[in-house]
Amino acid sequence: MYIAPIATPMRQICRTLRRDWSVFGPPKEISGACFLLLSVALMFCMSMPSSHAQTYRIQHCLLGCPIGADSQNALLLRSIYALSYNAELKTAEWVAYEVDAGAIGIASSLSREAVPDDPAVDTLTAQDFLANEDLQYIRAQYVPLVSFAATPYWNEVNYLSNAVARSSSLSQGAWYGLDWAVRNLVNREGAVFVVAGPVYFEEVEPKRLDISRSHRIPDAFFKVIANEQGQAAAFLFPQDTAVHVHHCNLITSIEEIEAMTSLDLFPEASEPFEMSLQSVLGCF
Repeated sequence: MYIAPIATPMRQICRTLRRDWSVFGPPKEISGACFLLLSVALMFCMSMPSSHAQTYRIQHCLLGCPIGADSQNALLLRSIYALSYNAELKTAEWVAYEVDAGAIGIASSLSREAVPDDPAVDTLTAQDFLANEDLQYIRAQYVPLVSFAATPYWNEVNYLSNAVARSSSLSQGAWYGLDWAVRNLVNREGAVFVVAGPVYFEEVEPKRLDISRSHRIPDAFFKVIANEQGQAAAFLFPQDTAVHVHHCNLITSIEEIEAMTSLDLFPEASEPFEMSLQSVLGCF
């Protein structure tokens, strides 16, 4: 589902009341009860801060969805995740989702076939990814299938907006290992929230897919796991990570990730996270 910024119904009502009453004054032919109701509504609108009128909450994000991504991005809200898609980079700048024990399932019989997005979202194609498998870059997913295999919405992970070119060694090694550790943690201790996305290094020679449209491959990826108790863990995965490297060797900080991406990952956080989830993600 493609989501564009729209005004809420109350905001639309308030705009109309403010405009019409300021230009024409109150209506001339109106009952006393209705006049009183509209007067109260107008007073509410006049006193309501504009920021309050625009407030919304996305359930996939802990302490607010990340801010700082390109303003031209498409905000995509699906049943099991949210993401901010950058059509120029051909990848999401961030993806957010919650992992709950009831959603984890067995994915061995589920389809991995790519699902095209709305035409308004200009993604890479399945053929673009297939053409570059010889370069050891595969079509990988930010949101893992297994974590939602027990839900009726599992096929949403196959949308191409959730896909990115990632090295096969990273996908099969540290990235897979952390996803497994997250599910293990959730089954033991409860739900967590995840934010993930690409990282680009200015000083690194860009790697590009061999396709007709020039496309830069991310130099690395970040993943932050956090819970409602204020605990978190952060990881940075370079593309050239060897398959034998453990995710615990790739620990970083939220501050480092935010500095590299210019994102505020948890904009509503009032205090820093306690970086203590590493120990329950297999990092002793």
